[in-house]
Amino acid sequence: MSKLQYVDDRKVVVPKQAIHSEFLRTGRIDRNRPNWSEFEKRYLSYEEVAQRTGKVLVAAGSRTHERLNGFHKSINFPKLLFHRTLSGTPHLGYCHVTASKTNFAEFDDIKWAFYIANFSADITPDNLKFEHVNMRAERMYFAVAVERDDDSQKLAINRKVRGNGILFRTDDPKTALKNVLLLGAKHEALRKIIRAL
Repeated sequence: MSKLQYVDDRKVVVPKQAIHSEFLRTGRIDRNRPNWSEFEKRYLSYEEVAQRTGKVLVAAGSRTHERLNGFHKSINFPKLLFHRTLSGTPHLGYCHVTASKTNFAEFDDIKWAFYIANFSADITPDNLKFEHVNMRAERMYFAVAVERDDDSQKLAINRKVRGNGILFRTDDPKTALKNVLLLGAKHEALRKIIRAL
């Protein structure tokens, strides 16, 4: 893929140009005028684009966390917001929203993490690597089972759960909200209410 260039797209009101240019008016060329105009395109660096992407992802993660905790007083997820952008494409990234533990299928006390991404992709067997990235999809919501990796002293995807560690992956925000609430519900009566939504 060729190297991308990013342009600052803020809509700036351009003042009306005079009917005659300075040269036609005075007959002189102003050589002291700066070469850059605030009304022209400004190319953004990868770091600037990654910073803007991070702000958008963290804002979306914060709103999602508020919605999750606002559902029922017995469901209270910790707010663990951080984001990562994809290398080479800083306009694409994902945001970690929350993490908790639950009983899932035949597993007891499975630790899991919930993420929002501003693209759709397949999650590879490596730890949170993406392939077949689809930039046309607005968002992807997914939760993965995690465990502590003793070798690297970091969290890694728990492959014992479902063979790939992915608890769910969807592009529908309502389905994602429902799945996370089911993972966070402590009582079967509350799970029954959530399933009925």
